[in-house]
Amino acid sequence: MATNSQILQSTLKNRSDVEKSLDRGFIWLTRIFALAIAGTLLWIALQVTIAAWPAIQEFGAKFLVNTTWNAVTNNYGVLPQVYGTLVSSFIGLLISVPIGVGTAVLLSEDFLPSKVKLVLVFLVELLAAIPSVVYGVWGIFVLLPVLNNVGNWLHTYFGWIPFFSTPPVGPGMFPAGVILAIMTLPIITAISRDALISIPSSLRQASLGLGATRWETILQVLIPAAFSGIVSAVMLALGRAMGETMAVTMLIGNANNISLSLFAPANTISSLLANQFSEASGLQIAALMYAALVLFFLTLVVNILAELIVLRMKRI
Repeated sequence: MATNSQILQSTLKNRSDVEKSLDRGFIWLTRIFALAIAGTLLWIALQVTIAAWPAIQEFGAKFLVNTTWNAVTNNYGVLPQVYGTLVSSFIGLLISVPIGVGTAVLLSEDFLPSKVKLVLVFLVELLAAIPSVVYGVWGIFVLLPVLNNVGNWLHTYFGWIPFFSTPPVGPGMFPAGVILAIMTLPIITAISRDALISIPSSLRQASLGLGATRWETILQVLIPAAFSGIVSAVMLALGRAMGETMAVTMLIGNANNISLSLFAPANTISSLLANQFSEASGLQIAALMYAALVLFFLTLVVNILAELIVLRMKRI
């Protein structure tokens, strides 16, 4: 007859076996989910590549350096759109990164009362919830007149600089970059704030205890400690900016040309797809899918670089 000790040991063993089975099941479930994500990514890339294959065979690598997009002659090139995608995203980040990181510092440190910070955090997060088409409409009726006035002043006094060589005529590269800055600002602010908040308070106290001022602590201790998180925020914002469609389409001018002037109309890959896909046929559809594949790999390269930077900073 089993003793109480044997019954207890048997119960504990059975419970341990059940817990191990649940752990193994959970591990395999997470592996399946991870493989499903990777499989979905590969499936999308494969489907886009298959759809773009006629254009790949027809144009090859020349598609990346050709500046013509003519549906009548079936002559397609995506260089102006790649240029517009990269430059508009760079302008957006050039504006949003310092403002976003500065706002994150303001909201993570004790500069403001907690109730005021709570309201500001809510407003920042609310910016991310606004639909892009609303940003586009607001940009046309509110932002463009202001930027045109600024552009006219810059062109009048600094027109000898290639970036301001043409007068603003309405939609263009600069308005698109500014609207991208506004749209990426909540991403940079929220993630950078989380990275700064996650820093142990002992690090702040040690820096202040060694005689550093508050701003020396922020600039020389806290921001370097949160640098990997800030880089992740910037790269995520860059991916958002490169793929943004509606607001950019409404403000960039949709001109398939390359100009150094920030006030000249331009185009992006996502805007090209939004404008032409509904009316495309034949080789033009394949060319548009080829352009989508180029955008796919551009965003993939951005995310790979972000991951490498983060890993490098974690080793330092």
